[in-house]
Amino acid sequence: MRTTDRADGGLYRYKARTQSHWAYNGKSSDLFSSYSSWCYLKIDSTAPKAPQITAGQPYTECLPNQCVGMGGPGVSGTFSVKPNAADTDITGYRWRLLTTTAANTKQSAGARVTLNVAPPLSGTQVLSVEAKDVRNRWGTPAEFTFAVAPAAGPVGRWHFADGAPGSGVTKAVDSATEGTRHDATLYDEAGTGWSTFGRRGDADYSLWLNDSSATSGYAATSTAAVNTQDSFTVSTWAYLTDSTDNRVVLTEPGEDGSGFTLYYSATYKKWIFNRTDKDRNDPTYIRSFANAQNPPLKVWTHLAGVFDTKGDTDKSNDTIQLFVNGRPQGDPVVLSKAAAGYEPWTANRGLQFGRSKVGGTYGEYFHGRIDETALWQRVLTADEIRTEARLMGSEAPPNELVAMWDASAAKGTEISEGTAYPAAAMKLSSTGATLNEDDNALLLDGTSGYASTTGPVLDENGSFTASARVRLDSAKLSGKPIGYEAQVTGQRTGTESSWALWVTKPAEDTYRWRFTRTSVDGTGKATQSASVPGEEDAELDTWVQVTGVFDAQEAWEWADPDDPEKTETRYGKVHLYVGDSDQESLDRAGFTAEQQGTGELALGRGTGGGSTAHYLPGAVEELRIWAGAMSAEQIRSQVLDAGPLENS
Repeated sequence: MRTTDRADGGLYRYKARTQSHWAYNGKSSDLFSSYSSWCYLKIDSTAPKAPQITAGQPYTECLPNQCVGMGGPGVSGTFSVKPNAADTDITGYRWRLLTTTAANTKQSAGARVTLNVAPPLSGTQVLSVEAKDVRNRWGTPAEFTFAVAPAAGPVGRWHFADGAPGSGVTKAVDSATEGTRHDATLYDEAGTGWSTFGRRGDADYSLWLNDSSATSGYAATSTAAVNTQDSFTVSTWAYLTDSTDNRVVLTEPGEDGSGFTLYYSATYKKWIFNRTDKDRNDPTYIRSFANAQNPPLKVWTHLAGVFDTKGDTDKSNDTIQLFVNGRPQGDPVVLSKAAAGYEPWTANRGLQFGRSKVGGTYGEYFHGRIDETALWQRVLTADEIRTEARLMGSEAPPNELVAMWDASAAKGTEISEGTAYPAAAMKLSSTGATLNEDDNALLLDGTSGYASTTGPVLDENGSFTASARVRLDSAKLSGKPIGYEAQVTGQRTGTESSWALWVTKPAEDTYRWRFTRTSVDGTGKATQSASVPGEEDAELDTWVQVTGVFDAQEAWEWADPDDPEKTETRYGKVHLYVGDSDQESLDRAGFTAEQQGTGELALGRGTGGGSTAHYLPGAVEELRIWAGAMSAEQIRSQVLDAGPLENS
């Protein structure tokens, strides 16, 4: 699209969205995508020209018919920048890689500078550099294209899809291709096996360990799978069922202790990634703690730990850091500052799935499930860990159905839960809620009726999807006051709803769907909220599928309200789908708080603004909840066009 001529010196911004049109059976409408982020530009005909960029080591400029990948993700390269030959008054530069958002822009002072650039991902990259003159005017950007070599792959990867329950299979195959393979053997028949709970969804399996405290099941490789003296990253999904004792997910031990341990601490009530200063009976433990206490049980949580030597032999700058659901927890912990006697020692025993080694003795057995474990002999960048947390590798991140309430299967005064996961049945309120056999639906009077169980059913700091099939009652809604908000479904957190699907009445005869996320502090006060409203009026007296999605790893650009040019990249975004249409997110869809709901999970009523009410006038056929953020195509195939609902 070409604009009309713009004024020299003017500052402008543009954004765009895609529109499509449909017509069917005498009806028609328009569908719109979400808006792009704002693109800012300034017209300045006398501003600096594009500067000159020359690459140092290890990257080289791409040629028209040749673009050779060098370095790797996280590997720094040098780039020399000098003014365009036409400019004599340059005072500095600003620059970023175009695969990152504007919030990652950096500035360097001086007429000639050397930039140290560490690409976060492999593949073709474009370095964009703008010069600034003495009048603080930014000029035309120069773009330098180079390729980053693919990162070294994992040295170990275990999918734990090797056997079905009762199959008798006792080996978990290492499917990585780097280095030597380290298959894991399952030990203690009473405490190990395969589970139908699998983070990749239907037909996937996971490693099952110790549902009874009397068992001591674990899995282990015969030799060490990663060199703990050099930089490494460990990543896994954990489903913890018991928190009465320390529960170790992964460790690689030496003679007396463990080179690293990824575990739940019953003392601190947190996930922890640790190292010991030395391989000895009474070591000093150096810990990277999760930010939040009391993680929910019987939910899938992604954990990752990074040991970083900075690529040198100077032990004083070695660090460890824990990531939970793709998010870094606190700052990297400098090991030498935490323990004066720290040495980067090498663990020489096999990798342990589900137990630790302390003082030469094994213990602290894990209770629950472990899935999709991987090891790298390098530091993964934050972007790579977020990608791992999304379980990328297929066309769209997979998801796992973890809870389902279908009114057609209801009996008496409760709606049973239809998966193998341990969520409880929803019980109907004593008044205002009935089961209608003709509709196979839960009917709600909008005054006192609801159904509820005790949540949560998922780790809300990770990605998830919640979808309900709803029919609004126009007669009952018309009697509600303007501003009324009815909750279709949601998870309580104190005096608010941690997440919720709503229908609102912003004006007379106007009704809109909405999906929200809200965090609260220790006093119950809301500290952050995100919301996506429906773009069009909600249909009444007909069945509508409404879906809320929280993508914990989705990037968005936060702009300082006092300075729109001051931005930063943040992660975590909510989406609302009406049918398969992704509703426009506007500017309030970002959600970065670490928030976990507890208590009531309900259909037909909810908590907000300090009160529990918000009764829904209408009917609900079903509620389904998945671990993982669905795309529009997945909603079409798994929600709207799904066949019989099963999960074993």
